[in-house]
Amino acid sequence: MAILEVPPSNSWKIPGFRFATCASGIKTNNRTDLLLVAMEPETTVAGVFTQNQVVAAPVTLCRARLSQGQARALIVNSGNANVANGPQGEQAALALTQAVAQQLAIPEETVFIASTGVIGEYFPVDRPLAALPKLNQNLSDQHDWLEAAQAIMTTDAFPKMALARCDVDGQPVHVLGIAKGAGMIHPNMATMLSFVFTDAALSPESLQHHLVRAVDRSFNRAIVDGDTSTNDTVLVFASGRGGVQIHPSHPTAMETFATALESVCGQLARAIVTDGEGATKFVTIAVTGAANHADARTVASTVAKSPLVKTAFAGSDPNWGRILAAVGYAGVPLQVDHIDIFLDQVQIVAGGVRAPNYQEAQGAAVMAQKEINVRINLGSGPGKETVWTCDLTHGYISINADYRS
Repeated sequence: MAILEVPPSNSWKIPGFRFATCASGIKTNNRTDLLLVAMEPETTVAGVFTQNQVVAAPVTLCRARLSQGQARALIVNSGNANVANGPQGEQAALALTQAVAQQLAIPEETVFIASTGVIGEYFPVDRPLAALPKLNQNLSDQHDWLEAAQAIMTTDAFPKMALARCDVDGQPVHVLGIAKGAGMIHPNMATMLSFVFTDAALSPESLQHHLVRAVDRSFNRAIVDGDTSTNDTVLVFASGRGGVQIHPSHPTAMETFATALESVCGQLARAIVTDGEGATKFVTIAVTGAANHADARTVASTVAKSPLVKTAFAGSDPNWGRILAAVGYAGVPLQVDHIDIFLDQVQIVAGGVRAPNYQEAQGAAVMAQKEINVRINLGSGPGKETVWTCDLTHGYISINADYRS
């Protein structure tokens, strides 16, 4: 099946969706902080959310509304997470979705909501409420989706967008996604916000099935710092306005769509890791030879979030002992004398010890690259997994120390 990953363009259009953005005053300095997306009738929705037990009020609301499977609008704010605000936060989220429903004359339970920003600060709901009439007036399918991606940014250095196109029975299907995320990124669902829109028609059940698989193969492989956010939300909306029905009775169409959705989510996940706070390097950790896939994922994630390993990447230091040590404390059964580790094509560990022909200059050359591939073979079974991570620099400290300044 051919999946075309389309370069960014202001001509991206997905039938069935209109949106508008504005600065409502949640952020300072008149920065854009509010996104409203309006959807046509019969739009279906699926979602996955954070596994953190401390959750944002919008997450609680979306979880409750997801079961009915229909969506007519999405409202997203950046600059304030609306977490740990008690009844005030819950009432604010509810008031905002009620106001959206009134503005668009749609059922309230079809309005979805997400927030991102500082945790524990009072949510100034009066500001987005005052901005809603202007947003409603400006709704259009002619806006550049770059505007939508910019409106949901917090510490992001750049907006994140992706588009894939595939053909089903000769008819085109489009899948467009936007995301935000640079810090608090650890694979325990998604650890960021992402919203995906398609012109295909799918049942809520099919959409949920495909989204869970796509998230597991994309966002759940993205690691920046090991912190799982309170607001993690990935929602996918299917308008059906492209005229293509994706149904379980047509397995080829189902798999084609699944591949396109996974492509978009993968592009966004890799962009998030590339934009990791203070990051200068993109690192792929691939583990093979594990007893099973779960063990492989555990080892890969342990290495990817190790501060010692990540600072070695930052300093271009081929300190292979840090990688081997992280493998060892991952908590899965190992035969240490079976472990081989490579930096790109350079073998640094053979049978659990320094590779006999390894020269440190070889490792240093790989570690100095902007993209680094670490391959770890545990030599114990068929399990394999890949995760993406980045280096840990002083820039990460600076960004997070000054985040609320």
